[in-house]
Amino acid sequence: MVDLFVDRVLLKNNKEQDELDTEREIVMRLQNRILMLFFASAACERCQQFTPTLSNFFKRLTDEFYVDRAAQLVLVYISLDQTEEEQESFLKELPKRCLFLAYEDPYRRELQAMFNVEELPAVVVLRPDCSILIPNAAEEILCLGPDCYRNWQEAAEIIDRNFLINEDFEVKSMCSWSDPMRRLKYRVEDEKKKSKKKHLDRGWGGGGEEDVNGKDGGGSPW
Repeated sequence: MVDLFVDRVLLKNNKEQDELDTEREIVMRLQNRILMLFFASAACERCQQFTPTLSNFFKRLTDEFYVDRAAQLVLVYISLDQTEEEQESFLKELPKRCLFLAYEDPYRRELQAMFNVEELPAVVVLRPDCSILIPNAAEEILCLGPDCYRNWQEAAEIIDRNFLINEDFEVKSMCSWSDPMRRLKYRVEDEKKKSKKKHLDRGWGGGGEEDVNGKDGGGSPW
């Protein structure tokens, strides 16, 4: 995650628009977090309609008014605005904890090409290792709201036992029957596990079956 913005300057969406311009600051803000890259433009009507939903989604997961501890989630606005004035206007509709790239930073367009963003609005969800979790989560956010994060957290294999939405204290430790379906949906199976086959030990004095649970394969499946 950090590598994606190494040697870049991220700005905070506060009044002063403080800069995160050192590696230490970037690491502290992004490491071990799910990253949402929000590609949008003030000139896009659909973006204008979607933004209040996204802002509420992010606040419900990161604002202490709603949760005991903020989710391991970062929102970065990647502006595709035509003018700096449009970008500044659009930023006013986004949460204060949102980060963004300066209008003059050409990296905005590089990211658009890197993640093949062709339709707006787009919310590219990335795992902490920068791999793509969801190419565009806008529809999922609209349909499921904050419940999306539980799916993402599990699929990204992020452990955060302190994260609790207030109304779910008693069910946090329960496993959902849909867990396997979520894992299939986000295709997070270990590639080694997918290609693993059963091998039989046909040597002298044996004939027993080798361990197929990953113990001898270097790395256990999740």
